[in-house]
Amino acid sequence: MERRNFLKLSGTTAVAIAIAPSLITQRLYAEDGALFQTFEKVQLKDAEGNPLKASKLVKEENYVFMYPHAATPAILVDLPEATGKDIKLKAEDGTEYMFKSGAGAKGTIVAFSAICAHQLTHPQKAMSMFQYVPTTGKTLAYEKPGVFVCSSHLAAYDPKQGGKVVGGPASQGLAQIVLEIDKDDHIWAVAVLGPNKFQDFFDAFKQEHKAEFGRRGAKKLMETEAKVQTLKNFSAELIQA
Repeated sequence: MERRNFLKLSGTTAVAIAIAPSLITQRLYAEDGALFQTFEKVQLKDAEGNPLKASKLVKEENYVFMYPHAATPAILVDLPEATGKDIKLKAEDGTEYMFKSGAGAKGTIVAFSAICAHQLTHPQKAMSMFQYVPTTGKTLAYEKPGVFVCSSHLAAYDPKQGGKVVGGPASQGLAQIVLEIDKDDHIWAVAVLGPNKFQDFFDAFKQEHKAEFGRRGAKKLMETEAKVQTLKNFSAELIQA
């Protein structure tokens, strides 16, 4: 989705503005009802602190990083084929938004919030019941693999369709983490597209977050870089139905 197409609403007047992802942090609604929230431009880096390169991603590997907040996990995947383009989606409240496409030269690289839209299941250090199931795998949640699966209640989301719900009890899709890939092949997270469960997540896990991040650390926004690691290294145990 082109940032120049977004409109800032002021009272009843819509004023067109040009948007640079590093300059503002607010929720925007496009003229067609799409929602889009920008954050600081954050570079994804590996465990050694080196910039993550798009060309070095392992196909269909689950890569975990925190964005846009210090405690909100996201999963990046380089899919085996390009995503769809200009896919219209709808939040549970009826708000419409549009998934533009995957990132990278082939349109295969995607990232989504790894907080299940049903009951907030997410990757944790002890275990993960939320992950992308590769096309070579199997899942009870959907007729075909190549989807994100929450094994708590078998919700399934299709990354090629912008995180759309394709199975299970969730009433809306996953929020997309908008990526940019620069001329040096480095990957940046710049925004969130679609409905998110961040506030519900903070409310539900308030005590756990306080113990790990301190009083307000969980909500701290990522500012310059985010550490990326594979899900199998992030979580001690992977549980997938």
